[in-house]
Amino acid sequence: MVQKIEKDHQRFRQIVKGKIRGDLRKFLTRGELIGKEGKNLISIPIRGVDLPHFRYADNHDAGVGQGDGEPGQQVGDDQGAGMGGEQPGRHVMEVEVSLDELADILGEELQLPRIKPKGHHNITAVKDRYSSIRQTGPESLRHFKRTFRRALRRMIMTGAYNPTDPTIIFERRDKQYRSWKPVKKPQSNAVIVYMMDVSGSMGHEQKELVRLEAFWIDAWLRRNYDGIESRYIVHDVHAKEVDRETFFHLREDGGTKISSAFKCCKELLDRHYSPAEWNIYLFHFSDGDNSSESDSRECCKLLRDVLLPQSNQFGYCQVASAYGSGNFINVLKDQLSEAENMVTSRVNTKDDIYDSIKAFFTKGR
Repeated sequence: MVQKIEKDHQRFRQIVKGKIRGDLRKFLTRGELIGKEGKNLISIPIRGVDLPHFRYADNHDAGVGQGDGEPGQQVGDDQGAGMGGEQPGRHVMEVEVSLDELADILGEELQLPRIKPKGHHNITAVKDRYSSIRQTGPESLRHFKRTFRRALRRMIMTGAYNPTDPTIIFERRDKQYRSWKPVKKPQSNAVIVYMMDVSGSMGHEQKELVRLEAFWIDAWLRRNYDGIESRYIVHDVHAKEVDRETFFHLREDGGTKISSAFKCCKELLDRHYSPAEWNIYLFHFSDGDNSSESDSRECCKLLRDVLLPQSNQFGYCQVASAYGSGNFINVLKDQLSEAENMVTSRVNTKDDIYDSIKAFFTKGR
């Protein structure tokens, strides 16, 4: 019976995943999902999915399929809509899905290849693995099933076991405890540096697009790496590192100098993240407006000489704005078209996030 229930539950989970996969583009644009994040679970509203159950009918009254009838005879009356019903309608079911499951669905639907980390042999984590049993240990590590079996076996062999009064009395020699040993495990670490233009031309709508895109980028990368860090840089004509909350809510009124963010990013990597030991991902979000052509050329030089050689990938996402020139993405394509680890995308509306994420990770870097 337990196996049957487990089988039904697994089938239900597959149905839920199929519903999520079918509406993935819609879920990618739901900003409220980010707010529901907690303990690595997200509550997903699913329509039209019910747990299988029996419903018993009232057999006292005749119904469709009972009694006499002729082919083509109309069922019911033709009086049109009657009084409002008293039965409950179908409600939306909220299903808890882990971030890992969502990331896997994202990867399967977008056909994203698994990322092959670099530098994994340079970082080794030591973890305790409970892989053996011993006779002594703290009670918190006592293995109940093994202890119970040993006590039951002893009582049966000595004739002390009474089937009518199946009381099991433990002795010291029956007790078994979990034991551990340190295991060296190669670990791939990654850092994501998010950079965003917070000048006057980047309004609330543009920041919402950045927030959604960054959330799904983060979810996919965390699915591919054991250890990951996220750093945040904002800039107008000057750049600075900030925390996550500030990154998504800060708004300035100044001009734009994109090179200031790239210089701040270089200093951050030089201080904390060696490219030999870290998988480095850089993402810059902007409306494409920059202070001058000379600064755009300086940005390309920083990317070509410093940032691109150090990173697994640099992703530039240009969001639509009524106030930005939108020219920076064209500069990158013209000046750095030969760079294999640079990917650019345009996000004009929330519906474009789906294609943007696919563009960033389709090559599995």
